[in-house]
Amino acid sequence: MEQLRLDDQMTALSQAAGTSMLELVRELYPIMRSITGPGLRATVRRLSAVVPLNITEVPTGTRVFDWTVPDEWRIEEAYIENESGQRFADMRDCNLHVVNYSIPVEMTLTLSELRPHLHSVPEHPDWVPYRTSYYQRDWGFCLADRQLRSLPEGRYRVVIRSTLAPGSLTLAEYLHRGAIEDEILVFAHDCHPSLANDNLSGVAVAIHLAAFLRTRKTRYSYRFLFCPTTIGSLAWLAMNEANLGRIRHGLVLSLLGDSGPLQYKRSPTGDRPIDRAAWYVLHREFPGSQLREFAPWGYDERQFCSPGINLPVGRLTRTPNGEFDEYHTSADNPDLLSPTSLGEAWLACAKIFEALEADRCYVNLSPKGEPQLGRRGLYQAMGGYRDIAERQLAMLWMLNQSNGNTSVLNIAERSNMPIGLLADATLALEKADLLSPVQPVAKPVYKW
Repeated sequence: MEQLRLDDQMTALSQAAGTSMLELVRELYPIMRSITGPGLRATVRRLSAVVPLNITEVPTGTRVFDWTVPDEWRIEEAYIENESGQRFADMRDCNLHVVNYSIPVEMTLTLSELRPHLHSVPEHPDWVPYRTSYYQRDWGFCLADRQLRSLPEGRYRVVIRSTLAPGSLTLAEYLHRGAIEDEILVFAHDCHPSLANDNLSGVAVAIHLAAFLRTRKTRYSYRFLFCPTTIGSLAWLAMNEANLGRIRHGLVLSLLGDSGPLQYKRSPTGDRPIDRAAWYVLHREFPGSQLREFAPWGYDERQFCSPGINLPVGRLTRTPNGEFDEYHTSADNPDLLSPTSLGEAWLACAKIFEALEADRCYVNLSPKGEPQLGRRGLYQAMGGYRDIAERQLAMLWMLNQSNGNTSVLNIAERSNMPIGLLADATLALEKADLLSPVQPVAKPVYKW
């Protein structure tokens, strides 16, 4: 059966991928995105040039569990203009200037009347905040606090040329088919305007992982989802509820381009294979990585892990949401990201996938004593490697522990050996007819 195996070129590949990902972030950054509308569609069209995405439009008014898909939001321009014709908070300069999902407005107000609709970040006087009004009809502008405090008294013309009308919510996905129909789910939210770390870093890492897997044969199938946060994941879950049993593992990706350490957030139980595999890879191979316990707050992991859905989904970030100063401000721009951080995050995901692919139970077919490896040519097969002793030890661990109930991940945790090395040993022992995989119980085949 096929199994994802990584090679010695992965570090170089991750470096090249990091550069490509940052270029993609810079390209997508200026687009005015929201949870619906043309900017979201333009974004997934660009992603479709990397891998072909299947697009689903969910109509306004569709019930998705306890939520309803809202009206579609479109916007042409937004600005504030004083009596001298000088413009402030012009969306053409920065698309964070207008509160996302603002209703259409055209009126003249005094400064005191306008102030309740103006938002800033006093502790960072030159940054523009990001604010939304998705589910409450309202309007507003965001601007640097230094500019807000300098506005003179007088009357101001306020213009927001937007529409809120029936339309649809755009979902995009890519399915890489493996040898089996069980799936690994990868999710990235794609709805934020001009925010590079949140959300474009996760989008860039996910789409480049999808492109990489297109060139590889895998055991698992991989489903990549690009959806607006909350309402998008809820809509996808509601539409696909009957088929969720095929998802064996999942990762939510975001905030992967800053200089902070990689951080893995566990699923609610904390002991799913994705939790164990992700942390085993991170703490062994990415020094300084951190482990966070589950909390029902953050990104869409809380939808996938809600009690009525209960999928085995964790989250990979660097500095988590709300814990870095630039979060949800204009300072979260492409200059905050580095190709090194993006590439390392990409490599970490690939290694986590490798661990999940390798994690199976095997049976030792020659269990009475230690089988003679030399006469089967297994020592000679290791001759081209510098770490012959470690590879031999990996074979011995696999033979000793393969009782049909102990998985490769269990063996890795006990032996403290790299899962990739144990996977190599497993393949060699299978070819020598010393190990046989335990066949999983047959599952129903879904039409997805």
